[in-house]
Amino acid sequence: MTVTKEDLVRSVVENVRFKRPRRDRQRFLFPEFDYEPLPKKRAAQLVDAVFDIMKKTLEKGDSVLISGFGKFIVKFKWARKGRNPRTGERIILQSRRIVTFRCAPRLKNKIR
Repeated sequence: MTVTKEDLVRSVVENVRFKRPRRDRQRFLFPEFDYEPLPKKRAAQLVDAVFDIMKKTLEKGDSVLISGFGKFIVKFKWARKGRNPRTGERIILQSRRIVTFRCAPRLKNKIR
């Protein structure tokens, strides 16, 4: 299953609640009504902001660590010789930066 941005937004809307500033008489009887859900638009803005921060950090060449999840690392690959698999023609592959992911041990244990 692939997790999309929409799935993340839905999860934030369902799990994040804000405590209301005042309490009405009715809320003393039902404390679960003391919290209000995060609006979907605001949740989408939060998810976008997190992804933007991650993108900017990776563009600079820095690593991104999400505790308990894993680490995104930027690696440099030197130029090298290669070949076109369709034609067999030899080509030079340009040097480039790639992003790799290293899974955290806590997540690894949960997957197993």
